[in-house]
Amino acid sequence: MPAADRTGAVDAPRAVVTGGAGFIGSHLADRLLGEGWVVLAVDNFITGDRRNLAAASRSPRFSLLEHDVSRPLFVDGPVHTVFHLASPASPQDYLQHPIQTLKVGSLGTHNTLGLAKAKGAIYFLASTSEVYGDPLRHPQREDYWGNVNPIGPRGVYDEAKRFAEAMAMAYHRTHGVEVRIGRFFNTYGPRMRLGDGRVVPAFLEQAIRGVPLTVFGDGEQTRSFCFVDDLVEGIVRLAASRENEPVNLGNPDEMTILRFAEAVLAATGARGPLVHRPAMVDDPRVRRPDIGKARALLGWEPRVGLDEGLRRTIPDFRERVAAAPAR
Repeated sequence: MPAADRTGAVDAPRAVVTGGAGFIGSHLADRLLGEGWVVLAVDNFITGDRRNLAAASRSPRFSLLEHDVSRPLFVDGPVHTVFHLASPASPQDYLQHPIQTLKVGSLGTHNTLGLAKAKGAIYFLASTSEVYGDPLRHPQREDYWGNVNPIGPRGVYDEAKRFAEAMAMAYHRTHGVEVRIGRFFNTYGPRMRLGDGRVVPAFLEQAIRGVPLTVFGDGEQTRSFCFVDDLVEGIVRLAASRENEPVNLGNPDEMTILRFAEAVLAATGARGPLVHRPAMVDDPRVRRPDIGKARALLGWEPRVGLDEGLRRTIPDFRERVAAAPAR
């Protein structure tokens, strides 16, 4: 479906990317622009950063709308795909903004689905491994319904995403909207916000500053880290597929937080000790995706190993840490 860009050309598909100034959203915008799309990024900048859009903003096929998608969203002209990535995404953020997190997962999903319905567009929902909660099944496969505490402090994010999935499937069944649901597992790379509380930016910033790395709990809890370019490849492939039900997008290479801390210290050349703090409430003990569905349907699996991913991430962190005040 063609759309006009700032040059007046009308030969490219157009995407709306909510959360477009965020970590993953900005990388997705860059990828789409690189493939010739027209991109409208939508962000209210609660957690997004305009600097993430520096490269995208140089393209005449890019535009930015500052808007909270929890309020109705109206877009002129045709839209091929709506990518709904808007949401606080770290425990620190959604604990600080619990109501906004619930609203963007519910009202924001409703509003963006309405946009997709009105435009006859494909709808991509950025869901999360957090829908599995603290899982009782390991690794996690898409047919697992999860173990979520709906009234715990993390529930505002977990349940917002579970509701968003239910809303997307309701629009698919009731209105025929073509939906794609990607369940993202831990993703890392350049542009992750400093001080957002997640383990990757926390460890990298602490290692670069030469201060002790903070480990919550005993450090034996596991995570699976996927480099952002691999995730974006999965998003693009899933959006172009015909699969309406959820698909895990993550790296099945599981490791403990202690092992990850060792990898960060080795990659940065830091020698700082580890400092343990009490475990976070409802923090999952294990996290590892079963990506059999993504392999079979999309021909997708991560390609970037942790060592390479850290090498490609650390220079960006060094530059931004050097420019930021000490915490």
